[in-house]
Amino acid sequence: MTKPRIGVLTSGGDCPGLNAVLRGVVLAAEKLGWEVLGFLDGFEGLLPPGNYMLLDRPRTAGIMPRGGTIIGTTNRGHFVAKVGAGDRTVVAEEVIADAREVLKELRVEALIIVGGDGSMVTALQLQEAGINCIGVPKTIDNDLEATAMTFGFDSAVATVMDALDRLHTTATSHKRVMVLEVMGRHAGWIALHGGIAGGAHIILIPEIPFDYDKIAAAINARADRGSLSAIVVVAEGACPRDGQIVMRPNQEGEYRLGGIGDIVAREIAAHTGKETRCTVLGHLQRGGAPTTLDRILGTRFGVKAVKLINEKQFGSMVSYQNYQVRHVPIAEAVNRLRLVPIDGEMVQTARDVEISFGD
Repeated sequence: MTKPRIGVLTSGGDCPGLNAVLRGVVLAAEKLGWEVLGFLDGFEGLLPPGNYMLLDRPRTAGIMPRGGTIIGTTNRGHFVAKVGAGDRTVVAEEVIADAREVLKELRVEALIIVGGDGSMVTALQLQEAGINCIGVPKTIDNDLEATAMTFGFDSAVATVMDALDRLHTTATSHKRVMVLEVMGRHAGWIALHGGIAGGAHIILIPEIPFDYDKIAAAINARADRGSLSAIVVVAEGACPRDGQIVMRPNQEGEYRLGGIGDIVAREIAAHTGKETRCTVLGHLQRGGAPTTLDRILGTRFGVKAVKLINEKQFGSMVSYQNYQVRHVPIAEAVNRLRLVPIDGEMVQTARDVEISFGD
């Protein structure tokens, strides 16, 4: 008797905790007597003739502490379109038809898609085309409104905190201002949490436009109190009042966020006369072993995805709310960003410990 089969893929940027999800899926599926096929390199693995590996207990043994994903991922290819926030990705009908045929030939009854907002939009289109899909949200930015937390976020914040701990010592020794640029395209959760945990003095996030004069005033006020160094955390999507988000070209001729840290450092030096240095964390925030929280959350998400398939709750996305792993319709989850509330408790806590937002 052939075993029922489900598929799983990881799409978009990598992050710590992805392998914990895969392990959770495999162990929960084996308990039900199912087989799991892991499609390689994101949605591209669905293209004919199908690029996949069998994921079983031996294959996933010991993978939970590992960063990244053992089945690979990509944010390019036939299933991904470059779209702005709130826009809909449209996958060509012939590509979806090819994927449907591959899944049919492989006897895959349902597909678990682990990815961010763009991947969930693609998952929704596959679901609408008759492919049974379950979404698992993944973004280190933690900016999906339909879930209170995503795995990978805690690990990214821990990396920011560690970097700030190190920057404090060199900033104090040289009486410098140290600027740390972190990820955060539309939302400043990494900068906010990492900045508070790492004892930053100024945090700049996309939700609160900043003013260089206000930043300089905060740094000078510290100097007047005898503190001659300062730590500034800036999210890559932050921008000055009446300014624009900073983009820079890459080798492919595309434009990506990044570069605001260097600009902030240069402006601080010009406004205060203080020696200022910039460090860009970049992909260091995506790599390395997941934290305890991300290992547990990833496992819970993977197990829940299998349960949703067993309950035939297709078209659903796993969601973490009020300390419980639940689910919501993918259609209600996509294109809804969870931004930092500028008058919320976290921002107010930061202000109460004399952290400036440059406003």
